[in-house]
Amino acid sequence: MYAPTPDDWRQANRARWDERVAVHAAGDYYDLDSFLAGREALRDFEIAEVGDVTGRTLLHLQCHIGLDTLSWARHGAAQVVGLDFSEPAVETARGLARSLDLPPERAMFVAADVYEAAEAVPDPAYDIVYTGVGALNWLPDVDRWAETAASLVRPGGFLYLAEFHPLTDCLDDETGSTVAYDYFSREAWVDETSGTYADPAAETVHNRSVEWQHPLGDVVSALAAAGLRIDFLHEHDATLFARYQALRRHADGYYRFPADRPRIPMMYSLKASRPPAG
Repeated sequence: MYAPTPDDWRQANRARWDERVAVHAAGDYYDLDSFLAGREALRDFEIAEVGDVTGRTLLHLQCHIGLDTLSWARHGAAQVVGLDFSEPAVETARGLARSLDLPPERAMFVAADVYEAAEAVPDPAYDIVYTGVGALNWLPDVDRWAETAASLVRPGGFLYLAEFHPLTDCLDDETGSTVAYDYFSREAWVDETSGTYADPAAETVHNRSVEWQHPLGDVVSALAAAGLRIDFLHEHDATLFARYQALRRHADGYYRFPADRPRIPMMYSLKASRPPAG
């Protein structure tokens, strides 16, 4: 339900995420054993759009337990730094890095609020600042996020964002065929659903969550205002889970509407660069 942003939104969300780390680390959704054995965690379009990361430094904001972060190290990044506000998530990520024999100079994880990233990470700027799916909805202020993220992009570097399309927040929860919610709402969405996307049946105590939707224009404008040049904005007709009952899983692992349904964007990806110095 839409509501004014509660004062304890950060504490509520942190308690929710802290509790779910153990569920995610033990479950089949993230399947840590297969990840440690070499399974790819990144989406194919992310790998293609980010390009060769060999020898580059990469900062991953809101990294959760670090699978995407560590995947960039596997793809050749010289150093990856993951940041998340959940201490248990960061500890789990550090343990995975040790299991992969990646020392801190190759893979470091920092526990901090994303808005305080500039003060928390070890270096003043990175070749690539990366944010994966399901991150922006946990932040109330996309302008502040863009200013923080852009400040950490080295001249000649870029920010890459992959995210669920905000249009999907507006459609009915059953069929995804009618507009049921306000695309332009700036109020918080407060929910009390137990469990987790990785295990809906999990027994959980800290179930209150506070989220926000950010129209696509707000995200693009915020990054441009922060001094980055928008290189591309791609919209994708697939998503990562069965958000609506009508979606069908395809051989590539993505979920799409049946062929007789009109397509809509369900994810988007964006690259924004900082011009070289001089």
